[in-house]
Amino acid sequence: MSDSQEWCSKLNIWVTGAGSGIGAALVRLLVEEGHYVIISGRRREPLLTLQKASPKRIRVLACDVGQDDSIAEAGASLREITDQLDMVIACAGTCEYDDGLTLDIKSYRRVFDANFFGVVNTLRESLPLLSNSRKPVFVAVSSLSSVVGFPRAEAYGASKAAVDYFMQSLRADTANVCLRTVLVRPGFIDTPLTQENDFDMPFLMTAEQAAKRILIGLKGNASVIDFPKRLSWPLRLLGTLSPVWFNLIAPRMTRIRTLRKV
Repeated sequence: MSDSQEWCSKLNIWVTGAGSGIGAALVRLLVEEGHYVIISGRRREPLLTLQKASPKRIRVLACDVGQDDSIAEAGASLREITDQLDMVIACAGTCEYDDGLTLDIKSYRRVFDANFFGVVNTLRESLPLLSNSRKPVFVAVSSLSSVVGFPRAEAYGASKAAVDYFMQSLRADTANVCLRTVLVRPGFIDTPLTQENDFDMPFLMTAEQAAKRILIGLKGNASVIDFPKRLSWPLRLLGTLSPVWFNLIAPRMTRIRTLRKV
């Protein structure tokens, strides 16, 4: 995919989480470049709205990638639409914070179903179609929250860290085959999810800015795409200097002052 002529050819691409945010922004850019895009999300209406911009290049495949039955049905429909995928971009995800260490297992499972198992399910259904491409690419969107432990983000951050390790292991397992794996770790992006945050988000970017950064990385040789650098570099440094994070920074961010008693 690093070859410019290869990228300029028209690709068959599947994007999950395409109803809003980074996924929708990526679809718009990909269509502008002439690619054919299959778009998925839990709600059909936003997908149909997105399709109206380019009905000849966009196919709608509504599904919930975190639900086994839904993704299995989507996989069957996917194989009816095309016999080859050149690229898959797994953007679907959600966020639920754990306020006060409630450790609500249902909340944790919802987050992992969407963020981690959604990536695994997406790869499982798309891998046979990717194998028919000459230079297949599988992309998973994680988060810079996986680099260090943020307060309230036990479920969200853990699910993204699981995606990070899964993609690293996948890269190792496919070292002798042609599948290219790309891990995307954005910082704070202005999306419907982050608009619900009640804290400051440094270096906030638009979904369109994020999508452009991702495409630049995909057109190069990157296996990991981190951005913005103003946030990723300090976080990675703090990840190696854990005493600074846990002794000086995290105590100022957490809202917990006492443990719940029975």
